[in-house]
Amino acid sequence: MVEQIFTQQTKHLIDTLKTTCANYGLGNDGNEFKIITQAFLYKFLNDKFTHQAKAVDPKLAQANNWEETVQNYTPEEYEMLLLKMGASIKLKPQHYLSYLFNRQGEDDFHKLFDDTLRDIADLNSSIFSVQTGGGAKIQLFDEISQFVHDPSQRDAFCRAIINPLVNINFENIYQQKYDFFSTIFEYMIKDYNKDGGGKYAEYYTPHAVAKVMAEVMIDREFRNVTVYDPSAGSGTLLMNIAHTIGEDKCIIYSQDISQKSSNLLRLNLILNDLNHSIANIIQGDTMMRPAHRDKKFDFIVSNPPFKLDFSEYRDDLDSKINHDRFFAGIPKTPKKDVDKMAIYLLFIQHIMYSLSDTGRAAIVVPTGFITAQSGIEKKIRQTMIEQKMLKGVVSMPSNIFATTGTNVSILFLDKANTTGKVVLMDSSKLGQTIKDGKNQKTILSADDEQQIIDSFRTQTAIEDFSVVVSFDEIAEKNYSFSAGQYFDIKIEYTDITPAEFSQKMQNYKTNLANYFQESKELENQIFSQLDNLKYEKEE
Repeated sequence: MVEQIFTQQTKHLIDTLKTTCANYGLGNDGNEFKIITQAFLYKFLNDKFTHQAKAVDPKLAQANNWEETVQNYTPEEYEMLLLKMGASIKLKPQHYLSYLFNRQGEDDFHKLFDDTLRDIADLNSSIFSVQTGGGAKIQLFDEISQFVHDPSQRDAFCRAIINPLVNINFENIYQQKYDFFSTIFEYMIKDYNKDGGGKYAEYYTPHAVAKVMAEVMIDREFRNVTVYDPSAGSGTLLMNIAHTIGEDKCIIYSQDISQKSSNLLRLNLILNDLNHSIANIIQGDTMMRPAHRDKKFDFIVSNPPFKLDFSEYRDDLDSKINHDRFFAGIPKTPKKDVDKMAIYLLFIQHIMYSLSDTGRAAIVVPTGFITAQSGIEKKIRQTMIEQKMLKGVVSMPSNIFATTGTNVSILFLDKANTTGKVVLMDSSKLGQTIKDGKNQKTILSADDEQQIIDSFRTQTAIEDFSVVVSFDEIAEKNYSFSAGQYFDIKIEYTDITPAEFSQKMQNYKTNLANYFQESKELENQIFSQLDNLKYEKEE
């Protein structure tokens, strides 16, 4: 119920902020996404700080107005409060949303707003800054007022941003384990990814896919493990697996070429008590410049881009230093439609290269990959079998991603698959299809999700749903990972008596005799009509 309310409030606030941006000429502007996400971040930080301050200070938790109470703290008492909160968000009283709200009538309010955001960024820069692949640090906030070109409109614009933030309270959501930016990313990505979304279009990974990936891999308790996503996006997959393992039992590493997505992931870590992993979040090109190349990981999750033009550096990848990483080869540049280069094949190989000796991985792939009978695809699958690292494959229902019609499957790898058993599952018949805007979308129920998870974990064979096979059986099937090719072929037989058989044969003969008689009559009619035809010459 709390999550449902949070989702509704989030969407309402997004709509309100989009209207504000449109009113000031920023509707669908390149900076609109940045303005909205930074407004949410400022709001989230305030409510997260409130939640944590009340958790460590009973006086604030019991106060009718905690902000008025904390205003009376001495500098020493306030510093002690921050120390009790640990390595978390640090805000000064003048950073509070209520403080800005009460001063919005002042002249040059936009400068106060920008100064506040900049001061919060500086105060928290040691733990909240994200690095690029080149080592540069990206600050927490931009100056929001700068996006309005008319200086006379900046005060009003900043007031319009502040006012709706005061009317919503997200404090209770911090008691949940939650992917804070999934709602924002999913709700807004439809607008910003339309017409292909540019070269690096982003795709939100549905919760059902993320949950299945996390809970299939994390089938027991783990401690002090590393988790990596080489195509992290806003962090949906990382948040799910971190929550499943335990935020204090894992360290997260990631890389993504999108600055927008990397910023959202950083914010997700802040809001989900994963501050200790922020330094490992790298914004950059994983294929060309892998920031974590020399590290091997316990768990890897990935929903990589499937098709992407990487022709400008394709030949640079085909070098001696990459032969181990791209053991199966590098996709060639097609003569047409270079944006359809199968970059996901590079990500799969990179993930296999990056796994520790006992590492596990879950990778979203186009379903066509699991049956392709030639090229890099087959060589990758063959290697997975020969190295005995395939744990299983789940083929998901069509339209599980509302933003793309590509059918997808999830590959599960486990380099310590000691049983030698592989689960192949066809869950394409699960779920309910709904209308999502102009698209069809398949939604899995909680029971559907649990059926996939339980059947995989217990390695249960279910008729027309799942099968458990050996590496040798997969090799015999030419390395196909499709569950359907291993299902038993069922031929239904019906027992009948000799008398029943004779009666059926007599019925067939009678029907054939009738058909032959009708055919003879039609033949005679046709010849009769032909005989009646006469030649007549026109005068």
